[in-house]
Formats: sequence, structure tokens, C-alpha cells
Amino acid sequence: MKAESKRKKVSTTLSMGFAMAMVVLCSLSCSSTQGNPYKNMTMEAFAPFQNEKYKFDFETINQHLKNLAKHDNDSTQTDKKTRSLYKSGNRLVWIDRNGIDWRADTLLNYLHTVSEIGFSEDAFFVSQIENDITRMRNLDFEGEENDINRLTARIEYKLTKAYLRYCTGQQFGFINPYAALNTLDPANDDTAAVVKEYKQLFDIPISRPDNSFYERAIDMARTDSIGSFLRSVQPQAPSLAELTSRLKLAPNKRKWWLLMCNMERHRWRRTFRPEQPTERKIIVNIPSFMLYAFEEDSVMTMKIGCGATKTKTPLLTSEINRMDINPLWNIPMSIVRKDVAAHAGNARYFASHRYFIVERETGNTMDPQRVTAEMLKSGKYRVSQEGGEGNSLGRIVFRFDNKFSVYLHDTSSRRFFDQSVRSVSHGCIRVERPFDLAKYLLGNDADSWTLDKIRISMGIEPETEKGLRYVSDTTRTRKLTNSKSISPKVPLYIVYQTLFKTPEGKWEEYGDIYGYDAVMRRHLEPFVGKQHRRTK
Repeated sequence: MKAESKRKKVSTTLSMGFAMAMVVLCSLSCSSTQGNPYKNMTMEAFAPFQNEKYKFDFETINQHLKNLAKHDNDSTQTDKKTRSLYKSGNRLVWIDRNGIDWRADTLLNYLHTVSEIGFSEDAFFVSQIENDITRMRNLDFEGEENDINRLTARIEYKLTKAYLRYCTGQQFGFINPYAALNTLDPANDDTAAVVKEYKQLFDIPISRPDNSFYERAIDMARTDSIGSFLRSVQPQAPSLAELTSRLKLAPNKRKWWLLMCNMERHRWRRTFRPEQPTERKIIVNIPSFMLYAFEEDSVMTMKIGCGATKTKTPLLTSEINRMDINPLWNIPMSIVRKDVAAHAGNARYFASHRYFIVERETGNTMDPQRVTAEMLKSGKYRVSQEGGEGNSLGRIVFRFDNKFSVYLHDTSSRRFFDQSVRSVSHGCIRVERPFDLAKYLLGNDADSWTLDKIRISMGIEPETEKGLRYVSDTTRTRKLTNSKSISPKVPLYIVYQTLFKTPEGKWEEYGDIYGYDAVMRRHLEPFVGKQHRRTK
């Protein structure tokens, strides 16, 4: 049995030379107009191809592949997947005993189009692969670096690496926003921490490649389905196509990069599509400092204020489910530790701000004069601000499920809406016209008296006779309603687009207030040509 197995191995290692020789000779024969000059050829004519340099040895090829994987230092998830594939000694993807077939050519045809989306062919090893394939097909195995097994391993490795880079990038985006954006801002000021924790800045559900995607990609490459698979991974977002068409017309490097960063955002396979038509939805675009509330045939817009650069508003999706009028403000611990704790023991400060302190365990209200800074910083006490006029949340807050304790709300400081740059909050979003937003959220369920009850509770002049009579009666409280459910819930999308398509269909450019474009540029630069990279 061992002898038989050995004979089979020898036969396999020899077959490549004979197969390639037959291909060469058959092509010469078929192109001849003088008849077949090889009709009397004997097997002795193939003797040169029994030379060692024409023999495939798959064990040697796998060793070369493992060595390539060992010395590959590229750190993207996709590149790590390529290394893992060949470190484990899997069977070859692109090359078999008959050499390289049309599948490699199909992939290269797609890779030749990457310049249309702003990328360099060098990032996908196009010239290297083509040169090596030409060498292989010409039986040019001269030199140690180009012996048949080393050359085969190099072609195999680079084809797979380029293929997975391209497919993953087109299907899911070339940047993982969770990795890129959620490792920017430390969660605390402890610079000595062994394990750093970071603020979650990106919490938009998007699809990301998993093992099943990579396995399917490799399986499709091994079969005749590679063409259909490459077609299937192409991004479908209409906005991406519009931005791509503008890329070649970019007048300068700055505008070119603006397009590249926003094109990448449209590649991310979000589980939602805010651009898809729905009856009602709200989009908040942070760079434009604007809120857009969509109906079927109209859009309401208003200014917003968002988180400052040190307390960025997180990017997320949710549904607005409730509004609270004259809400209490439970001050976040970050603000308590940073600002409020310094005034511990100062009853006048707490009274002027209408703050009160509650012990979390007992629910007892504490005397501000008996509370120290250390007690407030401990987290055992809650500091809240009474609702009503002067409250930091204003007279109304719009709530939605999220893990950041952020919301849309009114504000007691309205002058900042006159500013062009409105990144001033601790993460929540301040809205310019809160009552108009409340009216929009209630939709057709809002009768005149319901709206007037909200107006009166917010300190706004009522519009109905019933409302006017109510406020004229000085014996009555001005607070008629505390909370109102939103049904059905209204989808909310907090996004970051420095090139944003307005409801009028016009692309508008906005400043990179959080520096996210700069982060994306760093991640995209390895894929672009040298002419677009930073100059040192």
C-alpha cells in the first residue's frame, strides 16, 4: 500500500509538467496553417518536462504557504482570515494539478475596476499576480524565488488575500466602524489602567463578515460560481452610486477624500435603511446640526445641538416611544463627579440650581450641607434637578431605548441655536422647536385639547377656548400632563455624514466636527494610490 501511495504522489508531481507541455504544444498545433508538425512526435519529446523544476509538490507548496502566512503582518480581520486559512494547511483554492484556470482571470477582471471606487490596484496585488501568472503559464521557473512550488504558493496566497479583501470590502465596507470608532475616546481618565476601556460611539446595527461568509467565499472560489458571487457582493445603495460618479470629478484632494469617507459609510450593510421610504421617521445628522422629521410627502427640519467633542453624541438607531413634560433631570455621574461634587456642602448652590440629593439605597432626601464631595463621587447618591422652568432639559424630553441614557430634549438655554457650531451638550440632543416635534410625534392622534394641555404644561400660550379659560383661572395648576406615549413608535436614526443628501435632493457638505472623517481616512489610505495619501 505504501508503494502504491508513493507511486500516486510521483504521478501527481509529474502531471503538471506534462499537462502544461500539452497545453503549449496543442496551442501551437491548432494555430498552424501548415498542417500538424507534431504528428510524428514520440513520448521522448516530453522528456524535458520530467525535470524537477516542472514538478508540483503539494507538500512543499503548503510549506511555502505557511511561511507566507507567518511573515504576513497585515492586521485587518480579512488579512487575518487569509493567514488562518493557510496556517491550517487547507487545500488550495486557485491552483490544482492542471494549473491556473479562468477563475483567476475572472477575479482579476473585477480587481481592474477598483480605481473606479478610488482604490489602487496595488492594494490588491494585481500587477504582482498577473506577472506571476504569466511566468507560470510561460513555464518560466528560473531562479530560486521563482521555482514552480514557491511561485505557485505566492500566486495562491495573493489571489486569496486580494479576493477576500475585495469581497469583504464590497459586501460590508473596507472599514469596521465598531473597531475604528469605538476605540477613540477613553471611558475614564485612568491613564495607568492596564486594560483600557473606551466609550461606545458607534451603536448602529450593521452586518459584519463572519466565518460562514468567509467559508462561502472560499467555496464559491473553488467552484464555477465565483462570477455570480463577485456580482452578489457589489453594494446596492443608490446614494453610493451617486457619490461614486462624483469621485472622478473631484476638483481637489480634500473633496476627493470627503467623497471617499462618505462612500464608505454607504457601503456598511446596515440592518436599516434611513433613505428607504417609510411613513414617518426622524434622522439626526450630527455634522449638519439638523433634525429631519419625515412624513409621506413632507419633511420638517429644525436645528439641533449635540454633544461636545469630549462628550460626543453616540451614533445609534432606536424608536421614540414617550415624551415627558417638565421632567426631572437625573444628573449623570460623570457630571456629578466633574462639576457638582465641587459644590458639596453649599446649600445655596443646590437651591439656586433646584438640585436635590437622594440616597439610592434608602430613597431619603439628603441635606446638601451634610453631604461631602467624596459621598457624591461614591455613586451611592443621586443628584436630580426639579422639573419645570429653568430645568436643563427644558420643558419636554423625548425618550427612546438606548444604552447611553441620551435623549432628545428642550433646553433652558436657547441662544446657542443662533450659533453655527452647536456641539455643546454632554451627549443628549437639544431640539430647536420641541413643541413642533411633540406635535409631529403624536401625529393624527393629537386633538386640539391634547395639544393645548401640552402647551399649557410647557408654559406656552394655548390656542383653544378651553385652554384659554383654563389658564385664566389662577386657582388651577399649569401642569395638565406629565407623560405621553408615542404609538406607533417613530424610528430615530442618529447618523454622521459630512456629505449629506438633503430632503430637496441636494448634496451638502458639512464640517468633520468629531474628526471621524480623519479616522476613516487613516484606515482607507492603505487602499488608495500614493497620489492621495498624506505627504509627510
